Amino acid sequence: MKRQMLRWLVEAMAPFCVAISHAADAGWHVWTVSETRHVLRSEAPGAERSAKLGAARNEWVSFQILLRADAPVSGVSVEAADLRGPGGAALRGADARLYREHQLRLEIGTYRNETFKPDWYPDPLIPFQHPMPGKPLATARFRAVPFDLPADETHGFWVDLYVPANAAPGDYHGLYRVTATDGRRAEIPVALTVWNFTLPRTPTLVTAFGSPAGRVRDYYRQRAKAGSEPEPADWPAVEEQCAQLLSEHCIDATPPSETLRPVAQPDGSFRIPSAQVQALREFVDRYHVNAVETPHPSSVVKDPVTQRDTLRAWLAAFDRAARELDRPQVVFFTYLRDEPNTLEDYRYVQKWGRAIREAKSVVKVLVVEQTWTAPGQGGADSAWGDLYGAVDIWCPLFSLHRQESAAQRQALGETIWTYTALCQGQPTPWWHIDYPLLNYRVPAWMAWRDGMKGLLYWGGMAYWSQTDNPWTQAPIYTGSGRPQQGEKGIVFNGEGSLVYPARAVGYNGIVPTVRLKALRDSIEDYEYLVIAQRRGKGAEVDRIVRRLTESWFQWDKDPAAYEKARAELAALIVPAAESRAKAQ
Repeated sequence: MKRQMLRWLVEAMAPFCVAISHAADAGWHVWTVSETRHVLRSEAPGAERSAKLGAARNEWVSFQILLRADAPVSGVSVEAADLRGPGGAALRGADARLYREHQLRLEIGTYRNETFKPDWYPDPLIPFQHPMPGKPLATARFRAVPFDLPADETHGFWVDLYVPANAAPGDYHGLYRVTATDGRRAEIPVALTVWNFTLPRTPTLVTAFGSPAGRVRDYYRQRAKAGSEPEPADWPAVEEQCAQLLSEHCIDATPPSETLRPVAQPDGSFRIPSAQVQALREFVDRYHVNAVETPHPSSVVKDPVTQRDTLRAWLAAFDRAARELDRPQVVFFTYLRDEPNTLEDYRYVQKWGRAIREAKSVVKVLVVEQTWTAPGQGGADSAWGDLYGAVDIWCPLFSLHRQESAAQRQALGETIWTYTALCQGQPTPWWHIDYPLLNYRVPAWMAWRDGMKGLLYWGGMAYWSQTDNPWTQAPIYTGSGRPQQGEKGIVFNGEGSLVYPARAVGYNGIVPTVRLKALRDSIEDYEYLVIAQRRGKGAEVDRIVRRLTESWFQWDKDPAAYEKARAELAALIVPAAESRAKAQ
């Protein structure tokens, strides 16, 4: 029996030994990274040759396959494998999403990035296949595979694995293969533990990032006007693909504007027609939406005080629509004014916000502002008064959040979201290409610690207007228009952009970035915290979160710490003994 077991062990380990020997053959190095970090072109080969992952059901989980060689290697490709699990269960390799990481050269660091170094940074992801099932990729400028690996450069592939909601819990194993036209190959052992709990279809953490579809439309119209390339012929297909990509990354898609348009009635009331509500319901259900921005009341009301009755009648249309929609997870909110930073802005928010709140409507007042004011701080002045009584949802910058003040508003039933833009105040997890990728994963942990319910971002995730071609020059924001050639002024690399235009890779629409993948993982982490707390593990959750994040200015910079914490949360949710028993 011992001899048979030894023979089985030798046979089982043989492919792994072959994988390592082939990967290092003739200076060709293949390794993996499962943590939330960039791998730059200059980086030396790593030591990890396998991927060890854990995930709940209805969750995406990722790893990177990296390559570097002493001499050029032609025709590199990656083959996904079926992962075999307990009782004959399998996660099909055909369902994995594979991408090649496209790199962009950054010569100038984002403002205030004191650790910046010039290099080629991975950001947009080139898909192996069209993101919409059954549709082929057209001929394009950039393709994922086959890829010709240059000498002395590190390049990577991104692998997304989805665990279906009905997957059997337990351990799954398989071998991914990296091949080249000269016959070289490397085999990557992949081990995935499926934990015995399921993430909800609709995320708990609210997101309000705007519509990339609208930005894509503007982008292609501008390019068509300039004569550089035509507009897409099928806009509905573009909008569908954009919404689907957001949904798969736990980000709220933006419903068509016509679904939220109240219609005036002869008796002075307003109604959103049932057909529009039905269309909204279908959109919410299909894309798992948890928040909807309503039109600004100023479309029908010029003065909320003198037209108080009209304002209330208009808001009542959303109250009726919300009841008919019957999706209690959906937050309806109106965005009164962006970053009120003048006395006039404050007076506007005070007037409109208090009038809307007095109606006690389902429509909540969102204001992108901190919960405190002081002379010269955060663009607000205490002489203007405060916004108390005018705001339902406060949304301070990462750097302008003060938990003591926010807690006072939360105690009154008000809600706190948060957002980032540019680099203001003390260092926080700023969202730029050249900052650590972990910066996109940390905020959800911080938000949980301070009882925040949502994340907001600007630009529709697709701000490309200051870059001629975001596939050859990283999208930037300067705050002062398009920079001149060779200008070295203040730039923010990737500010306002989490996706890229997809025509360069073979379809109209958008492609994700490695930054968006990290943000998706962050939102899924938040779900672990929610589930663990609901199972009576609140004290343990609090200890784990506070071990990683002390404030919006201090957090653990080690990506491995978050993977460890995530596994600890899974163990809190489903104790090991229970998980093993149910997997048998």
